[in-house]
Amino acid sequence: MKEKNVSRITTIQLLGLQTPHSITFLIFFLFLLIYCVSICGNVLIITSVSYSKSLHSPMYFFLTQLSLSDILLVTAILPNTLHTVLMKGIIISFSDCISQFYFFGVSEGLECLLLTVMCYDRYVAICKPLHYTLLMNFQLCWLMIITCWVLSLLVGLITTLTISQLDFCGPDIVNHFFCDLDPILQLSCSDAPNVLLEVTLMIVIIVIIPFFIIIVSYVYIIITIFKIPSITGRQKVFSTCSSHLTVVCIYYGTMVCVYLVPSKGQSWDITKFLSLVYTVVTPLINPIIYSLRNKDLKKSVANIINHCLQLHICK
Repeated sequence: MKEKNVSRITTIQLLGLQTPHSITFLIFFLFLLIYCVSICGNVLIITSVSYSKSLHSPMYFFLTQLSLSDILLVTAILPNTLHTVLMKGIIISFSDCISQFYFFGVSEGLECLLLTVMCYDRYVAICKPLHYTLLMNFQLCWLMIITCWVLSLLVGLITTLTISQLDFCGPDIVNHFFCDLDPILQLSCSDAPNVLLEVTLMIVIIVIIPFFIIIVSYVYIIITIFKIPSITGRQKVFSTCSSHLTVVCIYYGTMVCVYLVPSKGQSWDITKFLSLVYTVVTPLINPIIYSLRNKDLKKSVANIINHCLQLHICK
C-alpha cells in the first residue's frame, strides 16, 4: 500500500479584518486602546480584591481568576490582530498558529469553567444561604479553581495535539483575524472522523456541559427569587447575580452563534464580528460590568485609584 505524498504547509497567511485603507489607523488605535483598557481594567480588579479585606470572599476570588483568564485571552489574540490591521494580513508559521489556538482554547475553556463555578457560588448564596459558609469554604474554592485551570490546560493540550495529527496541505490562507478552530480545520486535507470526534468531545466537556449546568442553576435561582414575597427583596437578591448573568448571556450568546449555528450561508464578516465580541469585547466589558453593578467593588476600585493619584502627587 503506497503512502500519499502530502506536502504539509509550514506558513499561514492571516487575512485579518480587511478594513478599508482609509480607516486603518483608526481601527488600529481603537484595538490598541481596547487592549490597554482590558489589561488595566482586569489588573485593577485583581488589585482591588487583593487590597480590600471586605472583598475577600469566594465570589470576588473567582472574579480575580476570571480577570486572569481575560488577560490571557486578549494577550493571545490582540497583538497579532493589531499586526494584521496595520499590514492588511500577516504571514505566520504553522506552529505559531497552533500555539495561538492552544492559548485561545485554554482561555476560552477556563472562562466557561469559571463562569460555571461563579454560577454555583450564586446558587448556594441564594438557594442555600444558611449553608453558604459551610459549603463555600476556603479549601473548596481553591480546589475548584485548581480544577478549572488543570482541566482547561489539559483539554486545550489534547485538542491541539489531536488537531496537529491532521495533514494540512492548504490552501495556506486563513480568512480570520486569529487561528480559530474552524479556519484551521478548513486547511486540512485529511479525512479523520476520529479526530473530529475527539475535538467535539472536548468541546462538549469544556463548553456544553458547563453551559447546561449554568442554565439549570439559574432555573433554581429564579424559582427561589420568585418565592420571596416582597418586590424589593426580589430585586436585592437578583442584583447579586445580575452581573454574572449579563456576562454569561453575552459570552455564550456569541459562542453559540459562531460554533453551533451552521456556518453555511453565514458570511465570514459576520463570523469575525461575533468572534470579536467574545474574544475582544468581553474581556473589556467584564471589569466594567462587575464594577458598575457592585458597590463594594466600585468603592475599592475608587480607593485604589485615589491612592495611586495621591502617590503621584506626592512625588
